[in-house]
Amino acid sequence: MDDGEADGFEAGASGSRGDPRVLLALNAALSASFGATVVWGLSMLDAAELSVINVATATIVLFSLTYLVAMR
Repeated sequence: MDDGEADGFEAGASGSRGDPRVLLALNAALSASFGATVVWGLSMLDAAELSVINVATATIVLFSLTYLVAMR
């Protein structure tokens, strides 16, 4: 690999913050899937009911927490 090529990639990657919409979309998708998994697991333990409201609540809580941590 050429040193000039490595420097160019590093300079480009370190200078770009990316599109925040991608971060938000990934956060929403991963929070929804993890929230559904957590609520499903709790329903298997009879600790919570597997419902749209519970999954949406878990998703919103996870999304908010990860957003606050990532944007700090």
